[in-house]
Amino acid sequence: MLVTYNLKVYTNKLNETSVEVSFSLYYRKDSKAQKQEGMDKMRCQPMMQQEGRWHMNNFIFENTTRTYFGKGCVKEYLTCLAGQYGNNVLFAYGEGSIKKNGIYEEVIKSLEKAGKNIIEFPGIASKPTYSKVLEGAELARKNRVELIVAVGGGSVMDCCKAVSMAAVYEGDLWDDFIARPGIMEFEPIPLGVVVTTSGTGSAMNGSSVITNKALKIRSGRDYPKCSPRFALMDPVYTYSETERQMVSGGLATLSHMMENYFTKPDENNVSDDISEALMRSTILNLKTAVENPQDYTAKSNLMWEAAMAGNHIMKLGKQADIQCRQMEYQLSAYTNCSDGEGIAVLQPVYLRHIYRDDCVKFKRFAVNVWGISDIGKTDEETACAGVEALASFVRNVGLPATLQELGVDQSIELKKIADSCVIPAGSVRRLTQEEILGIFRECM
Repeated sequence: MLVTYNLKVYTNKLNETSVEVSFSLYYRKDSKAQKQEGMDKMRCQPMMQQEGRWHMNNFIFENTTRTYFGKGCVKEYLTCLAGQYGNNVLFAYGEGSIKKNGIYEEVIKSLEKAGKNIIEFPGIASKPTYSKVLEGAELARKNRVELIVAVGGGSVMDCCKAVSMAAVYEGDLWDDFIARPGIMEFEPIPLGVVVTTSGTGSAMNGSSVITNKALKIRSGRDYPKCSPRFALMDPVYTYSETERQMVSGGLATLSHMMENYFTKPDENNVSDDISEALMRSTILNLKTAVENPQDYTAKSNLMWEAAMAGNHIMKLGKQADIQCRQMEYQLSAYTNCSDGEGIAVLQPVYLRHIYRDDCVKFKRFAVNVWGISDIGKTDEETACAGVEALASFVRNVGLPATLQELGVDQSIELKKIADSCVIPAGSVRRLTQEEILGIFRECM
């Protein structure tokens, strides 16, 4: 039997530089000694380097989520899709907005038409907690759930991925699979998703981010087995999201793209070309949607751009710079800020700290994404102009630019938050804890 999982944050010393190596590794389900031997071999494989240049990483790509996109797709397909699974369905959703816009009724009717026994799991809040995961897992076990249908945005989907694991795993899910990466040798409950807000791209991957309130830690892991079996994306479902949700989701999409873009390799590669096109499109469509929140074309593009940012296509052959995201995770673990708005505040300041370490790539970002002319400018000046264009865009779409605008009190213990941040490899430059604290202070 072949099992797929990801190895992340293993470092290798190359020319006195530590780099992150990410792999999708296939291995036989044999003895622990054989598994360890395979893992040790993978640790010894650095990113490809030749003549001082970084080349595209090797990769294995598979996306198992079948996506149904377009107006009316839930009504057309959900009944048939649900019919492929057992009788008991866990219907999970957020804090009630779907009961005001007709989505709840449409999903219920589709599941009833399929003859399902529906067990509701409501109340999944933004930044889902581990206690909510355990609540859902208990509900799923008690009712012998055979399919989970998650209706909502990234928070609902992330929570349900963790529930799909916790409901069948007999150990401590947090210790064994969330706090640290684990090897999943069991099958989670099948999951299907109905997307109602754009931004996280969670509909087409196995990633989930969960908050442990007791420990004040937010941790994210990506397990391919947790990827939704199907995803239903009707852009009309996003018409009822607030402007605040829409713009923060759009910025989250843009941030996911930048995480892959500002990393090695910098040699010409398909992933960077795709990223530039999608970043330009996201910027254009978010501006359009702010002017007309029911522009079907703009909302369709934003929904699919978010999916593209999350379905791993843009990551192929690349590392990922998730330093800023890790900073936002810990900030939100101590505060109540949303991910998109937290990123809106942190990202421009973070990029101001690192752009000089890769002026060539940041110049490319300025020219190819923002359309800034480099005539008469140094590489550093052009690179800086690209970062400032992002900062202006954040303000122009109405997102907060400071932590105080997010309601973060000046008395908050920023040093404690900075010290709790994981500092991952894979970025343009790896920050120190002191630099992270400095960024937080600049953002106040």
